[in-house]
Amino acid sequence: MTAPAAPSGPGQAATVRRSVIRGTGHYLPERVVTNDHFTESLDTSDEWIRGRTGIERRHFAADDQCTSDLAIAAARAALTSAGMQPDDIDAIVVATSTPDFTFPAVATMVQAGLGMTRGFAFDVQAVCAGFVFALANADGLIRAGQADRVLVIGAETFSRIMDWTDRGTCVLFGDGAGAVVLEAEDGDGTSDDRGILATDLNSDGRLKDLLHVDGGVSSTGTAGQLRMQGNLVFRHAVEKLAATAHRALDKAGLSAGDVDWLVPHQANLRIITATAQKMQLPLDKVVLTVADHGNTSAASIPLALSVANSQGRFAKGDVIVTEAIGGGLSWGSVVLRW
Repeated sequence: MTAPAAPSGPGQAATVRRSVIRGTGHYLPERVVTNDHFTESLDTSDEWIRGRTGIERRHFAADDQCTSDLAIAAARAALTSAGMQPDDIDAIVVATSTPDFTFPAVATMVQAGLGMTRGFAFDVQAVCAGFVFALANADGLIRAGQADRVLVIGAETFSRIMDWTDRGTCVLFGDGAGAVVLEAEDGDGTSDDRGILATDLNSDGRLKDLLHVDGGVSSTGTAGQLRMQGNLVFRHAVEKLAATAHRALDKAGLSAGDVDWLVPHQANLRIITATAQKMQLPLDKVVLTVADHGNTSAASIPLALSVANSQGRFAKGDVIVTEAIGGGLSWGSVVLRW
């Protein structure tokens, strides 16, 4: 099975517009917070946190840094990687659940911060699954001919919505941003094409209480704090992440045996390991950054992509699967060829 090709006329080869990653970039705030930081105020330990999550340290934004600041820095790095200027970009899509303001969108502030004087910009909110949803939206814009080059960013300052008395959540999250530049390229409509080959998006609003923030503009008038039923989220995550990855691979005409790299949402090492096992993928095919970054929500996948790319781990033609689950519950996956 292959992705459908666009109609072609007599004597013409069938082609489709694919969204190919041209550059990656990331930014992490300077402040590094180790697990020992939490032992001063909570009944916890470095050993307890590592054993349950795989997290050793995370980064927290400075008091004067907002989500848009992190996003702009990651965007600049991605543009440099792609060899492009801001006005080469047609659209910006930012995935975030921690925007600077209720409105305008973080993406418009990134647009202004980059000095981009054309195109359009908007945000996507699907919590930890946000970057997967943003990639799917950007791919749709490119496939439809609405844009030729799209800057896709995941950026978060989750340290601003933590309950610092809840050891089950506050030790998990960090701040950061990652970005990719997508560019249209004609493909043959087969799984051998470069670029995004398939996406799979899902949500179930009945499960919102498992992972949510207890505030908002029209409810409490406050930002609120993160609340999570960790054990239930874990069970849903392993099942749903493996299933969405298999569905996306099937849509692309591929199987788990074709996967060169799994770049998962970096939430918890136990979830990542269990999901890889369900997909029958060895850990040496999994990009892991959770130990150094913690859970950076929508930023975690683009951060991991950028770090791995900067290390030269991806080769042209590699099949990469990204998958994530977050509040909503919302979950999904993207299959792409590097």
